[in-house]
Parts: sequence; structure tokens; C-alpha cells
Amino acid sequence: MTQQTKKQAEHRGDALNQNKGTSGTNKTNAKVHGNRGKQLNPNQKAR
Repeated sequence: MTQQTKKQAEHRGDALNQNKGTSGTNKTNAKVHGNRGKQLNPNQKAR
């Protein structure tokens, strides 16, 4: 396994964390998963 810097490890954790049970949003998670819902929506036409 490769060594990660603390910043890389924090970013990975943020990307996976949805912040369930909080009133705030996780900006890193939102960017990582932002387009996922649109891609999975069966009503979207393929380009």
C-alpha cells in the first residue's frame, strides 16, 4: 500500500463521508458525487 499524506487521507475520508445527521454539507463529497445522480437517472438521454 502506498503512503498517503495526512491531507490526502483527509480528502479521501471527506469524499466518502456524507455527513449524515448534520445540518451542513460536505463540499468534497458533493463534488465527488455531484453528477452521479444525473448519470444514474433513467430519464436522461444519452449523448
